[in-house]
Amino acid sequence: MQDENEALKQVYSITRGGGPRFVSQLTRDAFAIVLAGGRGSRLKQLTDWRSKPAVPFAGKFRIIDFTLSNCINSGIRRIGVATQYKSQSLIHHLQRGWGFLDGRLNEFIDLLPAQQQMGEEWYKGTADAVFQNLDMLRRNHPKYVVVLAGDHVYKMDYGRMLAFHVAEQADLTVACMEVPRKEASAFGILSVREDWRVTRFTEKPKDPESVPGKPERALVSMGVYVFNAGFLFEQVIRDSDDPRSSHDFGKDVIPHIVDRYRVFAHDFAESCVGGEEGRPYWKDVGTLDAYWEANIDITRVTPELNLYDEAWPIWTYQEQLPPAKFVFDDEDRRGKAVDSIVSGGCIISGAAVRRSLLFSDVRVDERSVVEDSVILPKVRIGRNVVIRRAILDKRCRIPDGLRIGVDREEDVRRFHVTEKGITLVTPEMLGQQVHGVR
Repeated sequence: MQDENEALKQVYSITRGGGPRFVSQLTRDAFAIVLAGGRGSRLKQLTDWRSKPAVPFAGKFRIIDFTLSNCINSGIRRIGVATQYKSQSLIHHLQRGWGFLDGRLNEFIDLLPAQQQMGEEWYKGTADAVFQNLDMLRRNHPKYVVVLAGDHVYKMDYGRMLAFHVAEQADLTVACMEVPRKEASAFGILSVREDWRVTRFTEKPKDPESVPGKPERALVSMGVYVFNAGFLFEQVIRDSDDPRSSHDFGKDVIPHIVDRYRVFAHDFAESCVGGEEGRPYWKDVGTLDAYWEANIDITRVTPELNLYDEAWPIWTYQEQLPPAKFVFDDEDRRGKAVDSIVSGGCIISGAAVRRSLLFSDVRVDERSVVEDSVILPKVRIGRNVVIRRAILDKRCRIPDGLRIGVDREEDVRRFHVTEKGITLVTPEMLGQQVHGVR
């Protein structure tokens, strides 16, 4: 066993830091469970009718597509997706966009809605979501279980993390990265030894511990965990029996494990894929400001997130739509888009779009201006409209002459405006009913 671990360490040292993909027996022996049941309440009205993992992102994707694509590209093709809050949009997307796996080869994505399998409770926390699906996990006989959040945007080779986990003979491995200390209180904080063994895990502390020698940086958990399967089963059963527990990995399970078992931190820099200039890219687009900034960044000449990497594609479901179209070339109504991303099915009809991201099937009519904005699918923007620094939710109908992002006081009365001045507009704010009959 020792010789096997030493050999694995040598292979891992070759693959680390952007080396070749680590698809091996390790990934084939792994099962991924994606926790995708959360609302994402900090996204305000953007998640009134969908869960956070189902929120559109980057012109044609959903947030969950990044986690699922990481699994597929890493060679992990047995996946369960645990859903709960307003999951119909997410289920619809998964059924249409992720049906290409072949069950004959034991490849699949199973939907795991909360079904009260262990009593009359829905999923009470992240650990409870795994506990309530133990029968399904056991039927698949994995050696390793990769527990993932379905609401983060990043590209990561889980195979490298699995290799590290096995080489270190860990019971649990937690993916981590450094962030500014002033931003770290929103995450779980890790303290590690020189060999990356975890000595302490603190969930969302008010005063995060800094990295030794780096007083302005903290080491945070990414919500990506690798467990030995039998060990995970034992721990979620123990946690389920604890009446004091909130049944959450970060708050309950991991702090209990750290002092008693072999827990290691895995540096995301060793398994990230395609970060611009070698910088690891991982975003929790959990606020409207963060969501707007991450989408707008993609429109820049050299964005932090590379979506054009053929070696690590992001898979998704996409409607069959005609190409984007730009019409009219008159002096006062010229159809154009500059420093922008315009998706299929869009028509820019004598309007100007600048530094913006338009999802599929958006129409912008003549003499309108859209600047620094994120426009979700099937939005219709009328004539002589001005939109600046805004997020327009799916199916909004913007009437002729409306001005958004111009007068903050007026926007506050009608819409939701963030601390950084980003205006969110939904159909309901416009008095439009698009989600059924009341």
